[in-house]
Formats: sequence, C-alpha cells, structure tokens
Amino acid sequence: MNLSQYTKEFSYNLKLAYPVILGMLGHTLIGIVDKLMVGKLGSAELAAVSLGNSFIFIAMSIGIGFSTAITPIVAEGDAEKDLPKVRSAFHNGLFLCTVLGISLFILVFFCKPLLSLMGQPQEVIVLALPYLGWAAFSLIPMVIYQGYKQFADGLSMTKYSMYAIVMSNIIHIPINYALIYGVWIFPKLGVTGAGIGTVISRIAMVVFMHLILSNNKKLKAYFHEFTFAEIKKTTIRKIVNLGLPSSMQMLFEVALFTSAVWLCGTIGKTSQAANEIALSLATITFMFAMGLSVTAMIRVSNQKGLNDYKNLVVVARSIFLLAILIEIVFAVCFVVFHNYLPHFFLNMDNEMQALDNNEVIAIAAKLLLVAAVFQISDGIQVVVLGALRGLQDVKIPMYITFVAYWVVGFPISFYLGVFTELKATGVWIGLLAGLTAAAIFLYLRFNYLTKKFMLEQEKAAFEMLPEPQI
Repeated sequence: MNLSQYTKEFSYNLKLAYPVILGMLGHTLIGIVDKLMVGKLGSAELAAVSLGNSFIFIAMSIGIGFSTAITPIVAEGDAEKDLPKVRSAFHNGLFLCTVLGISLFILVFFCKPLLSLMGQPQEVIVLALPYLGWAAFSLIPMVIYQGYKQFADGLSMTKYSMYAIVMSNIIHIPINYALIYGVWIFPKLGVTGAGIGTVISRIAMVVFMHLILSNNKKLKAYFHEFTFAEIKKTTIRKIVNLGLPSSMQMLFEVALFTSAVWLCGTIGKTSQAANEIALSLATITFMFAMGLSVTAMIRVSNQKGLNDYKNLVVVARSIFLLAILIEIVFAVCFVVFHNYLPHFFLNMDNEMQALDNNEVIAIAAKLLLVAAVFQISDGIQVVVLGALRGLQDVKIPMYITFVAYWVVGFPISFYLGVFTELKATGVWIGLLAGLTAAAIFLYLRFNYLTKKFMLEQEKAAFEMLPEPQI
C-alpha cells in the first residue's frame, strides 16, 4: 500500500480534528490562564495550583475517559442510520455523566485532608486547600459538558464543543483576572479566585452547549421528550462496559503525570513549579494528538458500522501518520526554544523571586528536552487508543496502559527522581519510558485486531459463495 493512500485522508482528518483540537486547547487554556495569572503572584502560588490540579486531573480523567464511551456508540449508530440507538446512547450517557460529575466532586472534596499527608511544603498546602474545593465543584459542569460533547462528536459535529470552549474562555479570562488580583468591585482572592473563575466559566459552558445543540433543527429528534423514561438498563450497561475501562485507561496515564507532580513536590517547590511549566507546555501540544484521537474514534466507528475493515485500516493509519508528523514539529520547537518558553510562566521583573525563578527556568528547560522526545510516543499512544475505542476494544488496552505506566514508567520515575542526581529530569525520563511502552503495545494490539477482523470478514464472504455445480 503506497503512501498516497494515507496522505489523501489527511484533509478530511484535519477537517474533523481541528475543531476538537481548538476546543481542547481552549479547555486547556482555562488551566493555563490560572497558572499564568497565579504564577505572577509567586512560585508558592503556582505550586499550590499545581498541587490542587493534581487531584482535579485525576478525577477529570475518570469523567472524560468514561464519557468517551458515548462517541463510538453514537458514531456507529449514525453510520447505520439507527436514530433510536443514537438517541438512547445520548440520553443514557448524559444521565451517567451527571451522576458521575456529582460523585467525583464529593470524592475530591473529601480528599482535601490528604494534602497534609503528602510531604508537600506547608505554605503550598495552605494556598491549595481553598482552591481545591472550588476546582472540585467545577467537575460537575465539566463532566456534564462531556456528555454533550461526546454526543456531538459521534455525529461528526465537532465544531460545537469548540464554540462552547471559546465562549467559556471569553468569560473565564476577565473573571479570573478580576478575582485573582482584585479589580474594580471584586475582592483580591489570589489562588481561590482562580478556582471560582473556573466554576463560573464551566457552568456557562454547559448552558451554552445545551442551547446550541437543542436549537439545531437536525438534532431536534434527540432532544424531544427528554425524560427519565429514556433510561434503559441495557444501554446503561453497554456504556458502563465501554466507559469504565476507558476511564481507567485515561486514569492510569493522568495518574502517572500526577505522580510526577507529587514526586517533584517532594524534591522542592522549584522542581514542582518547573514540572508544572513543562507539563503545561506538553499538555498544549498533546491536545493536537487528542484531537486526532477523537477523529480516529469517530472514523473507525463509522467504518465499523459500515463493516468496511479494509478502509478502516487505511483511515486509522493515515491518522497515526498525521499525528507523528505533527508531534515531530512540536519536538523540534521544544528543543529550539527550551530555554525561552519557561519565562512566560513567571514574573521576571520581581527581584524578590529572582533566585527561585532562575532555578525554576533551569529545571524546566531540561524537562522540555525530555518532553521533546516523548511528544512522538505520546502522540502515537493516544491516537491508537482512539482507534481501539472506535473498535469498542477497551479491556485489553486498559491492561496494556496499566503495565506501561505503572509497571514500566512509574518505577523508573521514582528511582531516577528520588535516588539519583537527575531529580526532576529523572522523573520525566520515567514518563518517556511509560509512554513509549504504551505506544508500542497499543499499536501491536490494533494491528492484531484489524487483521483478525479482516480474516473473519473474508472467511464469511467465502462461505456465502454458491456451491460449484458438478
């Protein structure tokens, strides 16, 4: 199969992916804005947001991972022209997302005492506690929004989530600025103000998403008679069977990166702040791969619904190739600008913070060099994972990601970070090892499954041939 068969798919892949990428970048921007604005207050404040978000990211990964179960069911039903199947997946999925969002808020809120048991600097803990409470509450609208988003994505309407996120950022940035620094009639709340700003912007995001989807003429059938009578055990069970392993996949990866936050926190506040800077930049580039992962999930689900496994492989591989090319560009950027990018996150005019800032920049620059290498592994593993979700294969990938991140990645991070002079850099080398292992084994799983399905399809077609006449 020649290269042109893959590259000709790039245009449609990007058409589907770019709204998802922009939406995810906008969503990430909410957290980035918190860090940029809070970072101007000092390294302790930046570390506090980092520590608080380490809990939020774990909970969010469960919510987002679970909600991805909605997309392949909707996309498959859309390809099959099965309106009741799509409607049922949306209604039941949104119900489950609402319940899960409330549950995650309660869980994180009552985990606040754990901050004092994690060996983090006391000044950081004091600042992180109120921020964590507000950020935890924002999980409710965040996960509900995911229910709407995954439904729209499954119908290949990827622009709607982008519009919602743009609107959310338009609200978030001025509110955050006013509440953090105390502008006009608003009190100066510092780190706590960042948490409140996040809550307000995410509530607005859900309201906007509901209005824009429910008022679309093509989607009226899915919103008509939206009642609890739509909740069915069979659909709930199907979504849970897909969503639970998917949430675990995302949890294992996010928890690995969260462990990096905690490990760097035990090394010192400058290492923790540097980790947060490098992680923020790596997260921005990761959103491009995440957008392509959603595209892989949608397109693979469509081809599965059409029962066209030969074209499914071509489509999937075209997305894998596109992800690799994009991540190579980002890797080069990280190498070229690794000494300059950290400056954007710190107040370089504050002479009182000069010593800390110089140390943070030196550490972050080294971390970005490691991040440059793992861009490619990270991109491959997430797009292949998207393709596997499109095939509704989630259990084996769950085990693969657990082994890659927690049997391979974390022990290396822990040993190099705690017991060697590499410290924060060693922690990130462990992340690289885990991501590379995941990329290799997830691709092998995809290759095995698609070959198996094509052989089964060929066998079924052969058996349907008429018996030769004697």
